[in-house]
Amino acid sequence: MKIIHIPCLEDNYAYLIIDEATKKAAVVDPVEPEKVLRVARENAVELKLVLTTHHHWDHAGGNNKMKKLVPEIKVYGGSVDNVQGCTEKVENGDKISLGANVNILSLHTPCHTRGHISYYVTGKEGDDPAVFTGDTLFVAGCGRFFEGSAEEMYQSLCVTLGSLPKATRVYCGHEYTVKNLQFALTVEPNNPRISQKLSWAEEQHRSHSPSIPSTIEEELETNPFMRVDLPQVQEKLECQSPVEALGKMRRQKDSWRG
Repeated sequence: MKIIHIPCLEDNYAYLIIDEATKKAAVVDPVEPEKVLRVARENAVELKLVLTTHHHWDHAGGNNKMKKLVPEIKVYGGSVDNVQGCTEKVENGDKISLGANVNILSLHTPCHTRGHISYYVTGKEGDDPAVFTGDTLFVAGCGRFFEGSAEEMYQSLCVTLGSLPKATRVYCGHEYTVKNLQFALTVEPNNPRISQKLSWAEEQHRSHSPSIPSTIEEELETNPFMRVDLPQVQEKLECQSPVEALGKMRRQKDSWRG
């Protein structure tokens, strides 16, 4: 299984997922279809699937154009998310196969949008799994609560995604890592893992290189939104529960200017 970043718009990422045995490929959130097709041609792969994480235009806005450019392509999206161009509606636990060795599990991760789907992808033996989290989980952050509650984001982040194997690579929808880690330091100023990762992310930014993927293990060590079960995080936020802490932290992030 090979994964290729495709930078789109100002700070979005689409991703090409390739089954190397058959050269069949899926694309996650192809908001710039011509760019996606160019990368597919460069890698001599046949596009079979679109995996849409959620309905916002900067993720689903290229779907109809993809269908025109690749008429046989299947477009997957959450069953309650009203995804543009969707031909295959998925719910939590639905499985999709790609080529000979790639298997995709749909995970319902609501809050940013009501029907947001994250896609957990496994390849042949020896490949580390990957999860494509759209705007639910960012490196060191999480999405705004546009269509859900702190309870839903806690379930999506800390339960559904937090319980994936620690080696799972995390591919999110936007390059927000530096700002997210700067905010994370305001919550946990004495966490050395956050400081170390911020220094690395700043260097990636200077060299115009992606800070993605992360891993679930790294997120559990450095992402304050996934650390709200810890007493020291709740204490810092003057909260009595993980859900209360998550909600308060998101409100603080919404108004934080760095």
